[in-house]
Amino acid sequence: MHKICLIRGAGDIATGTIQKLVRAGFKCVVTEVSNPSSIRRNVSLSEAVYDSKAKVEDIEAVLCDDLEKINEYLEKYNPVVIVDPNLSILNKMKFDVIVDAILAKKNTGLRKNMADITIALGPGFEAGVDCDVVIETMRGHDLARIIENGFAQKNTKIPGNINGYSIERVIYSEFDGKFTHIKNISDVVQKGQVIAKIDNHNVYATLDGVIRGMIRENFDVTKGLKIIDIDPRYEEVKNSFTISDKARAIGGAVLEAIMMLEYRRNNNAK
Repeated sequence: MHKICLIRGAGDIATGTIQKLVRAGFKCVVTEVSNPSSIRRNVSLSEAVYDSKAKVEDIEAVLCDDLEKINEYLEKYNPVVIVDPNLSILNKMKFDVIVDAILAKKNTGLRKNMADITIALGPGFEAGVDCDVVIETMRGHDLARIIENGFAQKNTKIPGNINGYSIERVIYSEFDGKFTHIKNISDVVQKGQVIAKIDNHNVYATLDGVIRGMIRENFDVTKGLKIIDIDPRYEEVKNSFTISDKARAIGGAVLEAIMMLEYRRNNNAK
């Protein structure tokens, strides 16, 4: 019988985890908010909320808009996305595994007793208290480390360094308003070029590179919201369409953690 996982969030990092679990034979129900703000949209299964379906590499997610039909959908599709930020699905189904992949940098409701195995990605959770394990999400030597006691590294609010660029890679909205594309994901841009608008305000490229992520057209953005990600490596246009090394590493760690915990529990039960 397939084990059933509940994944909170379907952004680009969560999608790396979903791919690993689906490939390994797990059935996955994925919860999202009604207006996901993923900027790496080409590699985020959260786009199914808007388009009913979303495909990333070899994984296609289908939106179920009626929780009463979730079992019917799971028989046909994997993964299945639902709009359910408050986890009302837990009143209808029992899950073997819950993975909190929202990356909110804080615990927004995960409890260790919600499933047989509970896993959280990134800071804001205490392994052994809020969940069974925490997966490190900070780039560097400890990326994807499985933490069984304590916390992941605190959020530095500084994007990872790529080719000497860090803060410049990510653009945050300076205004509230409607977002309009001038350029789009995978386009090559030059520093100072107008690449988008928020109402009548121009948004400028902060460095030369390739747009790796950009929030949806007509999204109602708020000041401070992450809206654009630029990769300084011109040769990496293809990266706009594939799951990142970081997401793959974290997804692999989630799968490892599930297998590790199951192995231990099975041995202890003998």
